[in-house]
Amino acid sequence: MTTGPTPFDHSVGLHDPDPADAPWWRDAVIYQVYPRSWADASGDGVGDLPGITSRLEHLRDLGVDAVWLSPFYRSPQRDAGYDVADHRDVDPLFGTLDDADAMIARAHDLGLRVVVDLVPNHTSSDHAWFQAALGAGPGSPERERYVFRDGLGDDGSQPPTDWLANFGGGAWTRVTEPDGTPGQWYLHLFDPSQPDLNWTNPQVREDFETTLRFWLDRGVDGFRVDVAHGLVKDPTFPPFDKHPGGLMEVTHEAPYWDQDGVHEIYRAWRELLDSYGEPVRIMCAEAWVNPAERLARYVREDEFHQAFNFDFLETPWRAEALRAGVRRSLAANDSVGAPSTWVLSNHDVLRHASRFGLPDDRPRPNGIGADDPQPDAELGLRRARAATTLMLALPGGAYVYQGEELGLPEHTALPDEVRQDPTFARTDGLELGRDGCRVPMAWEQGAPALGFSSTGAAWLPQPPAYSDLAVDAQTGVEGSTLELYRRLLAVRRDRRLGLAGLDEVEDMGDDAVGYVATSPDGTRTLVVANLGAQTVALPEGAVVLVASGDLVDGRVPTDTAVWAELA
Repeated sequence: MTTGPTPFDHSVGLHDPDPADAPWWRDAVIYQVYPRSWADASGDGVGDLPGITSRLEHLRDLGVDAVWLSPFYRSPQRDAGYDVADHRDVDPLFGTLDDADAMIARAHDLGLRVVVDLVPNHTSSDHAWFQAALGAGPGSPERERYVFRDGLGDDGSQPPTDWLANFGGGAWTRVTEPDGTPGQWYLHLFDPSQPDLNWTNPQVREDFETTLRFWLDRGVDGFRVDVAHGLVKDPTFPPFDKHPGGLMEVTHEAPYWDQDGVHEIYRAWRELLDSYGEPVRIMCAEAWVNPAERLARYVREDEFHQAFNFDFLETPWRAEALRAGVRRSLAANDSVGAPSTWVLSNHDVLRHASRFGLPDDRPRPNGIGADDPQPDAELGLRRARAATTLMLALPGGAYVYQGEELGLPEHTALPDEVRQDPTFARTDGLELGRDGCRVPMAWEQGAPALGFSSTGAAWLPQPPAYSDLAVDAQTGVEGSTLELYRRLLAVRRDRRLGLAGLDEVEDMGDDAVGYVATSPDGTRTLVVANLGAQTVALPEGAVVLVASGDLVDGRVPTDTAVWAELA
């Protein structure tokens, strides 16, 4: 496989170009909005749907193709809305269904597609179904919608398995039966307030298809599916006492992750989405699955359109690791005819502007506190800008997390008393959790709550560093991270880099990554990321289109990435 000659002695073809008329989702850049932290129109300190609508022009000006919204459904908010009590209603915290309709309509007016979250692995314990299950008792049809089991031991006082919960502690909680006696146990792979659904139950399947139609009929363009690899559990419920979080080396060895039965569910959903015709509605899988060949099964032609490339997100800032990860991802997805979907940050992981400022020989922490070793902010931002420049040149789709276009760092000094991630409480503070990446946006330097809320209220405090990074402080400022993102997205769209073929340049040295992207019209773009101490020369005649940092005498310095036009 090759896309054409390169100005280097050695290169290898990794990926053939897509046709110029490929469907929109194959190269879309989609921006994640975390609703409670985007913009607060009501002044109560929590972002809402009218606030989102009021700030959509920012996304149009940024140059993304679509917006993905984390859950805004009715919920007791014990896990920031991922504990859904009603999938077909808006929580009053965020507004109303009319506000959702207005937001979707405004996004479409601006040329933005809308992707919403779907949370099918579990519901809130406040959901009407779960409350009915508690009242109905063992063996009832109501309990069959969830995963209830008798306990072990003569008195049933031991949990059915040794499985652990993602947020800490065991994955089973015992209930009190309607007659007041200790009873069965229910499974929750996350928090006890999030009981897992039983996806062998036809009522569960029918209800989620109703939910899909509900939002499709309101005009949404797709769904990001939460915990897409977790719906089906091994029916033998074998022992497995490993922690379920993050990427396992072989994910499907866990009896509740990446079980083969999930795929028939998604084939049915894909058929439903396809029945809506044009414009194409999509699904993106949040599937923490290894190896890459197993993840590729989710994006076969009759299942998901996209699946987040978490292997890329977890890759350390080392040239060989990046090269290997890109090769691995493209080969696996090409084998099923699917694009790769690149991502560096989201609402569940440390922001990459801080992550890349930590030593790369340690596992990624789940939160950083004031007493922990602090990221090198300057180093982290420089590497983050280079990593994003590399990512947005790769073929396929990409997701951008709110605020990363400003270079927002993790909040690494949140007081314990404001933390809301259930992980923090479930682990007695051992794991600080994800609040640090969920801090409200910075819109206006010097304004109350930096423009997030007119009253100055904010559900999490913003760190002092956010002030100089606000949208208005970076707009029109040459070299700012915001203007870098705008330039990257404009050049990416103009040169159709998301549809390009890709050759890896093999003579860049040990500490640099180099590619030649060949667009459907034959235009060639050189992509170089230098991770080493020595500067890297560009080939003669290369014209720089965009760079993540200043060049040194025409050469690419350390922790810098460049796109250049090749003759």
